[in-house]
Amino acid sequence: MAGRLDFSKQGRARVYFLTFAGTLFCIAVALAFDNFSFETMQWRWAAAPINDVLIPLILAPPFFWFLLTKLRELAIAHQELISLSATDSLTLVLNRRAFTAVVEGYLERLAVLQTRSDGALLVIDVDNFKSVNDTFGHHVGDEALRLIASTIQGAVREGDVVGRIGGEEFGVFLPGVSLDLTKDLSERIRQRVHQSHFAPNGRAYPLTVSLGGTAFSRKTSFGELYRTADERLYAAKHGGRNRVDIFDLELGAGKPMLA
Repeated sequence: MAGRLDFSKQGRARVYFLTFAGTLFCIAVALAFDNFSFETMQWRWAAAPINDVLIPLILAPPFFWFLLTKLRELAIAHQELISLSATDSLTLVLNRRAFTAVVEGYLERLAVLQTRSDGALLVIDVDNFKSVNDTFGHHVGDEALRLIASTIQGAVREGDVVGRIGGEEFGVFLPGVSLDLTKDLSERIRQRVHQSHFAPNGRAYPLTVSLGGTAFSRKTSFGELYRTADERLYAAKHGGRNRVDIFDLELGAGKPMLA
């Protein structure tokens, strides 16, 4: 929600709130120590109780503000390091290690909870990518990969996971999808890449991808999903490229979708 206060470790609202709370705490401690007699165990007003308020008001806010601001900066830097370590620097999607960890974590939680859930893993490979590098150069090839990555992200749903798992190979994990929706999303990705506008040096050059996928509705592992999806990708490549081939682990059947 727009305008929502951010009380996370990276949020500035946390600094304001804790500075205020810390100052009140210091005032309370000063009043307690200065106005309570430990000999008689009774409260009494000191000679100048106003000092118990003024001194913390002068000293505490700058101290807490400086300390909490530095802690916030450290939290932001830590989060940025985590993001950089998990992100492919070229395409800005997850790198292979992070993508694998996310999928494995999801599947492990399903296994622990003994929950049955549909889902799918797609492996996407750019068709004839070597010709892009050979024709236009590697810098143009990088532009093509960035375009394809952003196109894939725009074609999937919020919550789906996109990663770059090889040179010109991408992975997409679709949690909680049926076989039919898996086919629809796969075909949407294929079509959008095929329809994308890629014209290096003003010269239109068509981009296409082949997709191999594994749909599941039972306990499985990342290794099984990836191995099967990669086999279907190989079949899609040899079937003519620019097509989708999905295998269902439950039904044990692959159904290629022609371009």
